[in-house]
This record gives sequence, structure tokens and C-alpha cells, in this order.
Amino acid sequence: MSFLSKLKAGLGLLALSSLTAVFANESKLNLREGVTEISREAYHLHNWVVIVMLVIAVVVFGAMAYSMWAHSKKNNPVPAKFSHSTALEILWTAIPFIILIVFAVPSTKLLMKQYDTAESDLTIVVKGYQWKWKYSYPDQELEYFSALATPRDTFVNSSELASTPIAAIGHVLAGGVVGAGDKPTEKSATYLLEVDHELVIPVGKKVRFLVTAEDVIHAFWVPDFGIKKDAIPGFINEIWARVEKPGIYRGQCAELCGKDHGFMPIVVRAVEPAEFDAWVAQKQEEKRIAAEDAAKAAASSFTMEQLMADGEKNYLARCAACHQPTGQGLPPTFPALAGSKIATGPVAGHLNIVINGKAGTAMQAFGAQLTDVEIASIITYERNAWGNNTGELVQPADVAAFKNGK
Repeated sequence: MSFLSKLKAGLGLLALSSLTAVFANESKLNLREGVTEISREAYHLHNWVVIVMLVIAVVVFGAMAYSMWAHSKKNNPVPAKFSHSTALEILWTAIPFIILIVFAVPSTKLLMKQYDTAESDLTIVVKGYQWKWKYSYPDQELEYFSALATPRDTFVNSSELASTPIAAIGHVLAGGVVGAGDKPTEKSATYLLEVDHELVIPVGKKVRFLVTAEDVIHAFWVPDFGIKKDAIPGFINEIWARVEKPGIYRGQCAELCGKDHGFMPIVVRAVEPAEFDAWVAQKQEEKRIAAEDAAKAAASSFTMEQLMADGEKNYLARCAACHQPTGQGLPPTFPALAGSKIATGPVAGHLNIVINGKAGTAMQAFGAQLTDVEIASIITYERNAWGNNTGELVQPADVAAFKNGK
């Protein structure tokens, strides 16, 4: 087989395999069609553009290959003497210009539609934190955090991570699981993709997302909706979606936002409008009951045993990602709490950094994220675990008094 025949066969195979990938519904190389008008239009526009690009590539590379063969010294020993062709130059300038215009028109229309958040039926504020999301429904007076539901000790052995962090991270990145106590952990289909609280939206309604962040840049990305928007501290970006089919749709933070960037999933549950109204009513009732329970708990005094038990549970869920279950942290970014001046010094300083955070560091302000009871239990735990042994209790009333400046 001659070189030209091999080249033609290769180009044909490349075009055929690419077209097959584009049109295969189950192809992992293509975009997903999604469940919104925007995602579907983007999907079909993308496929159409890829087909045109393939045709152009075949024509251009075919012409180049033919020219190299037809005008080689062997086949054409006497070269042509012309310098240029005005007609050809106009033609190969006009054709790409027309193609770009043909691409630009539907692309611009789609972008304008994607950015048109007017006349929305529901507004949800999406705020990124390291490493969780906060969803607020202003008109429904609801808000809650959504974090990875997978317990950390099922995918990272804290003691191993603390002693040999590079080896442990490399093991996980290689597809392994560092199980607690060397117990094997089975991976389900939604491994590391489940959250404690889903984002719930009604189907058939235009939902406007106001996207921002508390600490660093994140990105709210749900592929099935055809949306991805940067979440930037101090800025509010808008995006919208109208989901057509009930179901569970998953996304991720799409911006490298720190150590646990990979553990920041998004789960959206799209339900019928009637079910959404029932969910809102249920969440409002839960909010009312939680407020009453928090008020009762804030007025109560707890024993050391109670605070230590609740504190360990809350610490592992909220603080261990940075400071580690052993309290050894990951210095210098995440300092150790075992033996630290904060955890063994004056209680006021400890309350201040937990409630208000520390500017310029990764330490968040947890005053609005946790209840007074949760903060009291965590601080008590931190002041008496890992050998700190201060013997000091912090009650919910102490937290409330600090917040009120007393």
C-alpha cells in the first residue's frame, strides 16, 4: 500500500471513529445531552460544530496530502512559475469568514438565552465554602449546608495521612482506599458523590441560581443542566435552569479550591411542584422545631461526658478535614490543635476564632454555621482531647454570651 493510500485510510478511520463517538448515545467521549433546554441546545450545537470541523479537517488535510504527492519533484519535476491567485485568496478568506458567522449566530443566541435570568419562578443562592455548599431559598426563608455524606474514615485513614500524607494521598489518587483500621471499604456507584442535604428544585420551573463564595473561588457545575458558573467571594454570578424530568442529578465543584476540592459534590433532586411545596413546608416545620430545641438546649447545662461525646462527633464532621481527627493538623496550612495555645489558652480566644474565624487563613467563621450547642461541644472537645486536658467545659450559654458581647 502506497503512502498516499495509507494516509487516506488513516484519515478515513479517524473521521469515522470521531463521527461514531459523536453520535453514539453512550459514548464517554461526547457531551451528555442533559435534561434542560439549554443543555440540549448546547449538545446539538456542539455535535454540529464537530461535524463541520471534521469535514474541514478532511478537506484541508486531504488537499495538503494530494498537493504534496502531486507536486513532488518526482511527479512534477518542472515547478509552476505563478506567484499567487487573487480569486483563490478571496475564496479561502471568504469561506472561513462565512463559516465563523454561521457558527457565531446560534452560539450567540444560546449564550444570550443562557444569561437571561429574567422571569424566574424560584431563586436559590448558592454559596461555596471550603468544602461544602450553602443553599438559601430567600422567598421561602430556608437555608442549609450541604456537605459530603461519606464518613472521612471510610476513605482516609487519618493516622496514616498524618504520618505519611504524601504516600496516603498518592494511594487514594491511584484508586486505592485507605480504610480506617485497615478495614476494606467497598465503593458504591455513588462513592464520594452523596451529600447530607440535597438541593431540591421543582421541575418545569425556571430556577435562577445566584452563585457566590465565602472564602476562595469555587465553581457550581451540574453537567445535566448544562450550567457551570464560578463562585467568587464578593461577586454574585447568575445562571438558570428549567429541569424537565424529575430525578437525581449530580455535579461537582469545578474549580480547584483547596485540599478537599475533590470531596465537594453537588446533588440536585428535581421533583414535581406539588412535592416541592410539601418539601418546603416540611423544612419550615423542621426549622421551627430545631429553633425551639436549640433554645431549650442553649438554656441547659451539659456534663463533660455529654459535651465530649457530642463534641467528638461534631468535630469529626466539621473540623477534622483540616485539623485531622488526631488534632495534629497539616502544618503549616492547618495548624495542630493538640497542645496549641488556642486550645489550651484562654477560652475567650478559642471562642473568638471558632465563631469569627481568622482573616487571611483557611479558618472559617462557624458562628453562623453551627448552633451554640454544637460550638460548645466542639470547643469543649478540643480543650480536653489529645492530651490537652484543660478540664474546662464550655456551655451553650457561654457561646451565646460571647456572641452578645458579654
